[in-house]
Amino acid sequence: MALFMKQNDDRSELQRRLSAELQEKQKKKLELENQPLPDGVKDTNYMRDFSGSSRYLWVWISLALIGVAAVVIMMLQE
Repeated sequence: MALFMKQNDDRSELQRRLSAELQEKQKKKLELENQPLPDGVKDTNYMRDFSGSSRYLWVWISLALIGVAAVVIMMLQE
């Protein structure tokens, strides 16, 4: 956290704006850190339309394995 120990009136306008921006960023950061964490029950809307793997996943996996085996056999025959 920034320390503002010495504040003189001879600060330029740019220094004042930068100081104000840094203080505002620090306030926002502290507000975000102090927010409660999600509880995992009320915040599960993103999982609403989620479905697990399909019933026929084993068919796709077996087709992929058969395809790979066919390519390997064709390469070995040449």
